[in-house]
Amino acid sequence: MAPKGYAPHSKAGLDARLPRIETWESQFPRTTITIVDPEYNAICPKTGLPDFGTLTVQYEPDRRCLELKSFKLYMTAYRTVGIFYENAVNRILRDLAAACRPAWMTVTGEFNARGGIRTRVEVRYDRK
Repeated sequence: MAPKGYAPHSKAGLDARLPRIETWESQFPRTTITIVDPEYNAICPKTGLPDFGTLTVQYEPDRRCLELKSFKLYMTAYRTVGIFYENAVNRILRDLAAACRPAWMTVTGEFNARGGIRTRVEVRYDRK
């Protein structure tokens, strides 16, 4: 049961089963990698309507880089997941950082307008 004031779907998608993200050994230190996925798509857990946007991942690998085919399969799996923008961006950061353990990483979601309102969500991971 959700806490008072929270809808039961506020945590939707945070534990959805998604494809594994593969990595490969980084050859060059102090490299900044930017991945842009202009085809992000998920389902709003409240309305059931599709959400669209552009997702940008920027990171500095330590020892492992994200493998792009597995990244694409992972991102495509969101098409059937009911998840809010904020949850999706935080979940993506959590999963990607766990896969490659970067020095730092940012994930930014820029979501298409709905009702005339555009939304941008950015989160950051810094390895301690």
